[in-house]
Amino acid sequence: MNLSAYAIFIYRVLVDAIGHLIKDDGFAMASHVALSVLMALFPFLIFIAALTGFMGLGDMADRIAAMLFETWPERVAGPVSREIKTVLTRPRGDILTLGVVVSLWFASNGVEALRTALNRAYRLNDTRFFLWLRLQSIAFVFLGSLVLIAFSFLVVLAPLFLEWAVEYTPWIADFQTSLDLSRYVIATVLTAAGLMLAHALLPYGRRQFLDMLPGVLATLLLWFVAGIGFGTYLARFANYVSTYAGLAGIMTAIIFLYLIALLFIFGGELNAAILRERGLLRERRGMIMPDAAAR
Repeated sequence: MNLSAYAIFIYRVLVDAIGHLIKDDGFAMASHVALSVLMALFPFLIFIAALTGFMGLGDMADRIAAMLFETWPERVAGPVSREIKTVLTRPRGDILTLGVVVSLWFASNGVEALRTALNRAYRLNDTRFFLWLRLQSIAFVFLGSLVLIAFSFLVVLAPLFLEWAVEYTPWIADFQTSLDLSRYVIATVLTAAGLMLAHALLPYGRRQFLDMLPGVLATLLLWFVAGIGFGTYLARFANYVSTYAGLAGIMTAIIFLYLIALLFIFGGELNAAILRERGLLRERRGMIMPDAAAR
């Protein structure tokens, strides 16, 4: 395709994606996903606290919570992280207690909300058995917990290793800035991998890697822009205290999660729109090529 054909393709895809986002009740689904994720966040961290306590890792859950909110705007993360710290101060040493099992179940509700949103975006009717889907969601929570624990180990151990290395090889100190930057690079890669797994496994059916990649990349880019934009808006213009009083902190978090969920759903709609447009192009080529051959 030439440049003008690419421009037309992109325009048609964006119009299709935005149109289906509205038609598929994407704005309402974003509210459902945002509330479900917020409700799942506390049980998820409680499960991590129990898991790290069972593994004898001490205050690792606090570090993971701090790491999770590191990329959030400060005025969004502050109120939520304070409440989470209060919850995580309670001792939790047994991974098999009823409370932790219930926490794991409620944490999987957030994954189920993402599944519902993606099935709608891809316009799929999921006929899989309910119990299998729930077990898959629980596996997602468990796997996500292990990945976060492993990543937090890297975050904690990297500075210690650097100090030890600098003592014997001082020239390594010049790479400290690069190591700090790599922390965010790894976090971005993990987020992209999580999005890719969500698009691959949560909705019904199978998708190729290249079919999912545009939506994942668009979601990452839009999340980055939205985080900066929403943080700037809160710092300069917003005053939710006058509207929500004592609920201002939690409402700020819900609005932020709503924005994040909407962009996540848009990523699915974008992939679906690209697949539809490619199908139309193949149909047109199939209709044109025989006539061209006859001439």
